[in-house]
Amino acid sequence: MVAMDASSIGGITQCLVRWRAGDEAALDQLTDLVYTQLRHLAASLLMKERAGHTLEPTALVHELYFHLQGAREIDWKCRGQFFAISAKLMRRILVDHARRRIAMKRGAGEILPLEPDLATVPGPDVIQLDAALGRFAQEHPRQAAVLELRFFGGLSEDEVVEAMNASGEKVSRRTVSRDWRFSRAWLQDELGGF
Repeated sequence: MVAMDASSIGGITQCLVRWRAGDEAALDQLTDLVYTQLRHLAASLLMKERAGHTLEPTALVHELYFHLQGAREIDWKCRGQFFAISAKLMRRILVDHARRRIAMKRGAGEILPLEPDLATVPGPDVIQLDAALGRFAQEHPRQAAVLELRFFGGLSEDEVVEAMNASGEKVSRRTVSRDWRFSRAWLQDELGGF
């Protein structure tokens, strides 16, 4: 994640609370505070995708803002919670995009431009990854949440603790660290590495 100063961190939560209360200007202020960070998160997620992905980071962030409207009513408690929800939404967007792409006939539809540095980076197939995470979540829901927040959200262990505690799952940094190691090992075994 991109480093933020303390006023930005508190400002994110304040903007989220005001936005939930109906202040439309708060979403614009939130955008100013988090856009660069979300763009870096999107680029990071796309680097983990297969080579030749047709969605670029800017388009992914813009699609995220469209989907965030459905998250307005969340009882926002902290910035970590915002980035956790953003990461989940980006994951869903990537999975939906991959499914639409597979369903389309070859050559049909509009292909969004891809940034050159992302075209050569290999990664797991997003649909296989989503299916694996679904199976993992059935058996290990807390560990799956940690994996999603770290892998998709790019959150640090401390940010994962903050986000999970805000959502009611009380965890320590040590638990998150242990869950992260376990989850990565499980996923690497499941997908043959990533």
